Amino acid sequence: MGNKADRNRVASNCIERARLWKSVLLLSCVAVLSGWAGSTRAADIKLSRRQFRTGQYEQCLESTRAVLAERRYGIDWSILMVKSLLALGRYEDAAKEIDNVVPNYAFRALKLAHTVYTQTGQKEQAAEMLQTIYRIASIRRIESMESLDLVVVGESLLHLGGEPRLILDEFYYRALKNDPNCHNAYLAVGALALAKEDYDLASKEYARAIKRFGDAPDAYCGLAQAFYQSDRQAMIQALDAALSVNPRHAAALVLLAEHQIDCENYAGARELLDQVTDVNPHHPDAWAYRTVLAHLTNEPNDVKGCRAHALRFWPDNPRVDYLIGRKLSQRYWFAEGAAYQRQALAFDRDYLPAKGQLAEDLLRLGDEERGWDLANEVYEQDPYNVKAFNLVNLQDKLAEFKVMSGEGIVLKMERREAEIYGDRVLSLLQEAKSTLCKKYGLQLEQPVTVELFNRQQDFAIRTFGTLGGGEFLGVCFGNVITANSPKRETLANWESTLWHEFCHVITLNLTRNKMPRWLSEGISVYEEVQRDATCGQHMNPEYRRMILGSELIPISQLSRAFISPSSPAQLQFAYYQSSLVVEFLIENFGLDTLKAILADLGKGREINSTLARQTQPLEQLEERFAEFARGRAESLAEDADWYQPERDQVDPRDPESVTQWLTKHPDSLWALRIHVRHLVRQREWIDAKAALATLIALYPEDTGAGNAYALLAEVHRTLGETRQEARILNEWASRSSDAATAYTRLMELGMEQQNWQQVVAYGEKYQAVYPLLSTVHWRMGQAHEALGSHEQAVALYQGLLLLDPANPAEVNFRLARILQEEDPGAAKRYLLETLADAPRFREAHRLLLKMRDKAKEPPPAAKPDEEPVSPTIQEDTL
Repeated sequence: MGNKADRNRVASNCIERARLWKSVLLLSCVAVLSGWAGSTRAADIKLSRRQFRTGQYEQCLESTRAVLAERRYGIDWSILMVKSLLALGRYEDAAKEIDNVVPNYAFRALKLAHTVYTQTGQKEQAAEMLQTIYRIASIRRIESMESLDLVVVGESLLHLGGEPRLILDEFYYRALKNDPNCHNAYLAVGALALAKEDYDLASKEYARAIKRFGDAPDAYCGLAQAFYQSDRQAMIQALDAALSVNPRHAAALVLLAEHQIDCENYAGARELLDQVTDVNPHHPDAWAYRTVLAHLTNEPNDVKGCRAHALRFWPDNPRVDYLIGRKLSQRYWFAEGAAYQRQALAFDRDYLPAKGQLAEDLLRLGDEERGWDLANEVYEQDPYNVKAFNLVNLQDKLAEFKVMSGEGIVLKMERREAEIYGDRVLSLLQEAKSTLCKKYGLQLEQPVTVELFNRQQDFAIRTFGTLGGGEFLGVCFGNVITANSPKRETLANWESTLWHEFCHVITLNLTRNKMPRWLSEGISVYEEVQRDATCGQHMNPEYRRMILGSELIPISQLSRAFISPSSPAQLQFAYYQSSLVVEFLIENFGLDTLKAILADLGKGREINSTLARQTQPLEQLEERFAEFARGRAESLAEDADWYQPERDQVDPRDPESVTQWLTKHPDSLWALRIHVRHLVRQREWIDAKAALATLIALYPEDTGAGNAYALLAEVHRTLGETRQEARILNEWASRSSDAATAYTRLMELGMEQQNWQQVVAYGEKYQAVYPLLSTVHWRMGQAHEALGSHEQAVALYQGLLLLDPANPAEVNFRLARILQEEDPGAAKRYLLETLADAPRFREAHRLLLKMRDKAKEPPPAAKPDEEPVSPTIQEDTL
């Protein structure tokens, strides 16, 4: 079709020519022939179409052949017959039959011929079909085209490089406007949106089709594809609907098999792929995913055989290697995935899905130069690709980040944030590397890159290629970590998060990225707790209920809980249970056994068989773990009464009813919580203190929202009992890694009492949660200054100036006062800033005069073996 500019003008040229040319007799005849079958055969073809739609492909083939054998010719019958042959994998027969259909020159027949020739590797013939469609469409008035023809022409122009937005508006939406019942138009819009990774538009269009047509398996399958990245529950529902209409729907079965691979249910995935190949023995997508399974189960001979079968009829089909590589990359096998994308591009250098996936793989492998180059290439070739557009825009923002490095760590942060707490982040990462590498016996060969994003949407784009992922604080790809910088709204311990992610670096390197997600997450959460007992995940009432209520997930199925959890709480429980499994393994079999499991996984061995080989038979292991987990659950507040009465037993809205229940059940956690809230509301402080003390004694581990520590501290504060308040706050802070309220109040008390060590201690804890609060910098700066820790005070005050403090003159003055001896030049600059903001700042004037007078003093006499100091040099330093 000529150069790229020519290809992009294809659609607009087609429309312009349609306005200039009139229909010709030949095309009128074709239009007549296309609808020739006549009303007498309408019922028969509806029956055959229903057979095809419901997966009765053999019956559909038989019925269409019977009609054609009677020479009751109609192009729709021939098309349906060829589609049945394709569905059954009889590609060579389809190629023979399509040769008889092509001379009719109907658009949909030519487009089907393009599909058949493509599937059978006949590139030249396939290209000729597209050219024929283009030539015919160029002399047709677009206003006279039927809706189905508009869709077919639009799809063909896309293959030829036409402008997607123009095709969407002038062909697909025109078709829907002309005929709202044009089923193929809805499917075409949805497919275009999926190709551009606009999943929101795709889901809307497929939902419109379902609403209008009901039992539409293709639309249900498209809807499932739109939900694959964001909502697995909705995806499963859509697939169930598709398969209830057509139990043999190949695309739906393949997508469901892909989901089973994600859940590490390889046997289930094989069964689904078998269902596909029972119908179509040569389905390329099914054999591509069989190749993936062979990789994941370490069967190299099957890898070659399955891939060869996938390419049997179309030897240079780039989609096969693209699918294999994409799935391997989703399993964090980025190097292997990148190799497959390169092979796909060797087949077709302009195959954009492979080029885009390779760009992501390289960025996750740390090959940023080539990765960004490819992302830009994809965007230049396809400006409507959402992921490419997002990545290219992000590249410009990343270029402005500050880069810090040391001891095998490369840290990239937004420049202002890097100036404020970048050194602390780098120090933490270096500590994590030293500690965890030593513990697990790993020598990292490459630097680890950590990118900290101050905007969640930038983190999402860098990590997932699109918006979303708000539930993630950080993600590790191996030697690349992406994370959100701390947010005041979330108040999660960012130090613990980075420690967690760096532990992934260790385990993914040890296993060459070949480990189940549950084990990787379990070790990371476990190591959070090992570093700081207040961090990570701990038993809580919800987890206790789930474990004792038989919601414990079998170890062999833990990965599924991460892929399709029934609720956010179920996902969090999966993290906790995974860490509990790791703790159980280490306690019962030792750290060396865990390291041996990781080594086996690195050799490509399967997790369940590895667990059985390194510990004990899986069934026994799961029984022992279930007992271990139940014991941990039962030990939570074991002296408390966990029973929650029904409403007919006690009304929680009636304080008297709750009090009566407490009289009979004094250790009832449920009743105590309701009771103390009532007492606090009624300002019955003495009774509230007693009830809260009881609650803490029964369940001291509770540091969640509305915990007894927070309420009791507030009661003490209201009564002016500062010493008791501080004691309770200290106890709360000692049990929580993110008790920002407690840290703040303890800093306030430390400032009032000039207990500078306390201010520093709880300031450090607060900064591990949120390091960008100006009041914390201010308090810690004063505390360090009072303690004589001038280096720390200077760093805190300098960071404070970047946070737009309310008192910049005071901050600049304190910096000048600290630095007047060590760095008089800097001190003078800070003084000038002080006086610029507050010209009448008397202390600043006095300090400036003092520094001036000192500068006039003669230099001290040189010792006999020293040369005198030049007065000129001393003046220059000012």
